[in-house]
Order: sequence, then structure tokens, then C-alpha cells
Amino acid sequence: MPAPTLSGFIEQKVVVGVGDLAVSNNPSVVLTTYSLGSCLGVSIYDPVARVGGLLHAMLPDSSIDPAKAAAQPAMFIDSGLPALFRAAYQLRADKYRVQICVAGGAQVMDTAGFFNIGKRNYAALLTMLNQHGLQIRAEQTGGLNSRSMYLHLGTGEVRLKISGQTNEFVLCTNLTNTSIR
Repeated sequence: MPAPTLSGFIEQKVVVGVGDLAVSNNPSVVLTTYSLGSCLGVSIYDPVARVGGLLHAMLPDSSIDPAKAAAQPAMFIDSGLPALFRAAYQLRADKYRVQICVAGGAQVMDTAGFFNIGKRNYAALLTMLNQHGLQIRAEQTGGLNSRSMYLHLGTGEVRLKISGQTNEFVLCTNLTNTSIR
């Protein structure tokens, strides 16, 4: 007997470029970002409102180029993360229900560790999350490999693909139990 199929369900891949973000409440959308080297990919998902967002931030601190941060806030952790949350709030996400998953922060081009962009991005993210009483639910950060990140809005699942590997794996699944505020 053949496996059942979902008729009428077509996944829409929305690509989030470097220094960009996207949010949606469309269950057929998969927010996708590629080549997270030293950059950080931050996904948020509210399982009650069924709203999710994805940020691909390059640098930790917008003070190095305030004009660029004003034009493209997602380029920086300190301006991109608030922009991601504000956009999700417009679709009825709640700060205390969101599940945060993070990938990237690798040391891919700076093998000597001179600039430590990946580590600095991650430290900036942790500082901001701590200031707002938020925690990361799942992460895969650091190392030497770039990653691609996929947030499936229909399920809340976050998947990763690591460069050099053939298969994706699940980083985070939808948490819908009553412990969510």
C-alpha cells in the first residue's frame, strides 16, 4: 500500500540572506539561511501563535557603522535581534513563549582566532538574551564548519545541515507543553 500524501500542501522556501531577517505565520513556509560561518543564525518560534522568525547576523556590534545598522539592522546582533522580535510581535508572538535556537558562530576564515567574530557574535547574543530573561532552547555553535538552518513554520522544527555532511538533522522540535508561559 502506498504511503499517504498531503494534497495541497506545498512548502515555500523563503531564503534569509546574510544580514537579513524574515518572520511569518504561514505554516507552509520554511525560513532558510545558508552559510552560517562566523555569522549567527537565530530562530524564534511561538508554538501558540505559530509565528516564527529567522535572523542571519554578521557582526556583534552596530556601533562600528551606525548608518549601516539603521539601513540594515539585521547585519548586527545588537540591532538585528530586537528587530526580529519586534517583527514577530506584530504577528502576535509572545516574548515568553518563543523558543530560541541558534547556529553558527564558527571560526571558518580566521583559523588563528585573531578576530574571533563567531565568538564575539555569540557573546553579544548571550548578553542580550540574559538582559531580557530569555534562554536558548537548542544550539549548535562554534567549531570550524559552516551550517545551513531551516525553520519549518508548520511544525516549529529547526533543522541544520553542516557543510561537508550529506544529511540534515533536527536541532529543535516544537515544544507545546504547559511549561510555556
